[in-house]
Amino acid sequence: MILLQLSSAQGPDECCLAVSKALHQLIKEANTCSVEINRLESESGRQSGTLRSVLVSLDGIAAERLAQRWCGSLLWICSSPYRPNHARKNWFICIARFTQSDPYLESKIHFEALRSSGPGGQHVNKADSAIRATHIATGISVKVQTERSQHTNKKLAILLIAHRLEQLQQQASAELKAERRMFHHQIERGNPNLTFIGTAFKPK
Repeated sequence: MILLQLSSAQGPDECCLAVSKALHQLIKEANTCSVEINRLESESGRQSGTLRSVLVSLDGIAAERLAQRWCGSLLWICSSPYRPNHARKNWFICIARFTQSDPYLESKIHFEALRSSGPGGQHVNKADSAIRATHIATGISVKVQTERSQHTNKKLAILLIAHRLEQLQQQASAELKAERRMFHHQIERGNPNLTFIGTAFKPK
């Protein structure tokens, strides 16, 4: 299982729209290659239907190949739908892959099996497939019921806690704060990994 974060990197509304369009395209590609994709966390942009950032999980045989294709900077070439007379047409966003660095993290987490709740059809409340995972040292807790399999939910919970721990470390360390600001503010321009064109967001 892989986590990908799509970010506008503090860009304008057009970049937030590019994140939303990129997510839609990523979902289409994931479905085409039988990769299961789930939206885990997101931050909305100012404009309706836009996203400042979104965190997704990829799972399946082709997940690694799909993640490699998408990681890096992405260029969307399109006239601004919000500022018709604006000269700029190149909008950059970034896609970063998160990897768990602590091989012993699972042993530091308390797991609790729960019944799934909310939308989910016939599988809801039929089995204790949901997982609540709590990092013992920090108290960071997540509940995962995205998957029908308890084992898969457990794997995703470990990744999410690892992601939260990394965010916590970045907030506490000045050096890591600087690295995070670089991720959000310094997208590599002029050498995009992927390029899409127009309002239909067609690959170039």
